[in-house]
Amino acid sequence: MKAVGSRCAFYIGFLVGSCTLYVFLRQMWFERTFPTPQFEGMEKTVTHLLDLKADSKNWKKDRLALFNLNHPHHTGEDSRMADELYRKVRILCWVMTGPNNLQKKARHVKNTWSRHCNVVVFMSSVDDPDFPTVGLGTKEGRDQLYWKTIRAFHYALENHGHEADWFLKADDDTYVIVDNLRWLLANHTPEEPVYFGRRFKPYTKQGYMSGGAGYVLSKEALKRFVEGFKTKVCTHTTPVEDLAMGQCMEKVGVVAGDARDTVFRETFHPFVPEQHLTAKFPKSFWYWSYCYYPISEASTVRLLLIVRLNKYVRQSLGSAVIQYGAMFIYLFSPKKILNTLFAVV
Repeated sequence: MKAVGSRCAFYIGFLVGSCTLYVFLRQMWFERTFPTPQFEGMEKTVTHLLDLKADSKNWKKDRLALFNLNHPHHTGEDSRMADELYRKVRILCWVMTGPNNLQKKARHVKNTWSRHCNVVVFMSSVDDPDFPTVGLGTKEGRDQLYWKTIRAFHYALENHGHEADWFLKADDDTYVIVDNLRWLLANHTPEEPVYFGRRFKPYTKQGYMSGGAGYVLSKEALKRFVEGFKTKVCTHTTPVEDLAMGQCMEKVGVVAGDARDTVFRETFHPFVPEQHLTAKFPKSFWYWSYCYYPISEASTVRLLLIVRLNKYVRQSLGSAVIQYGAMFIYLFSPKKILNTLFAVV
């Protein structure tokens, strides 16, 4: 009789526990599937307040631009060389974005790699004084890319030409290791008419820089680009931004620079990291015929200077796989780099 009672108690307890677990899991599923407007609003408010707090600590807003108040470092690193380059090689980073991407992409750029730029300007189709973004008076869409680029570079020179020596264009899904970029640019002067990026070769004599990988203009190159439009040497010939940019650069005498490192490895990359690190491009793929320099494939590769990302990258990426002062320091297997790159907060 005692055994029967114990067994009944066990079954009743099991049933009650199962029902409780079911109700709990169902409630969690319901909340995730059908979030309440009140909770969504609260979440957005908290996120906005956290962003404002971070902004006030890290940035000075002026003329819809962000001026860096703190050149960030990781705990325990020797920052003397990075700080010296930060003062000597002044980079304005302008990020191409749009109203629908501010919270999805641009916000993460503002909180991570752009904090290593001296000046940051987010270029959009409309002004947003809170984020902030500069409205270029264009529409959104791929056919507007070159118009946005033309107007963004004009804006950068007219409003911030005296506050930077180099002018980087990047998309809002690009990750840049700015300290490494400074190391590359430190070998040149802003008076040189030169620009750097991932060099492609079709359609222009000296080649042009991939728009997806980002590219950086010296101050002299920027001046010539803007002057080229004033004198009608350059015009809006095609919506293909990077090609049109390269054609204009060639016309105004700006040199397409070699951004490879000392052992001829590329430092600007147009695809997401896993494609560069693990993919084998078929010989029929357009990439082979577009790249100006020979493509080297290896089982292990060194860290990239600029890579395109389709996920939010932790700011600790920099400490995990890069140190300033040498173009490339650590050698990782593709798997280890991927594990580092895609550790999402």
